[in-house]
Amino acid sequence: MNIEEYREYCIRKPGVTEGFPFDSNTLVFKVMGKMFALADVELFRSINLKCDPDRAIQLRESYEGIKPGYHMNKQHWNTVDTDGSVGDKLLYELIDHSYALIVDSLPKKLKEELANYE
Repeated sequence: MNIEEYREYCIRKPGVTEGFPFDSNTLVFKVMGKMFALADVELFRSINLKCDPDRAIQLRESYEGIKPGYHMNKQHWNTVDTDGSVGDKLLYELIDHSYALIVDSLPKKLKEELANYE
């Protein structure tokens, strides 16, 4: 996966916006205002993704390229390398998982608004 594929995959999800709230290199994707993915656009060595805590531990034990979230809550975020050590199929699935976790946590009103995007 390269930066263009990553961006295109994230931005086409319903209710997603992109921006640089931290600095000029860290591209952040949010769904209904809540962050679900971020990466350095200059280096694109990894992606930070939200993850179910139990699954996060299992993934870290199974893949060398998945570590506790860098500069994030280590219980709820993973840093996933984009160097090929984690296959694209799993990367896409983990992006979907992160997005779904945020959508599931949204209040009813925001979920209803999100339904209008689809």
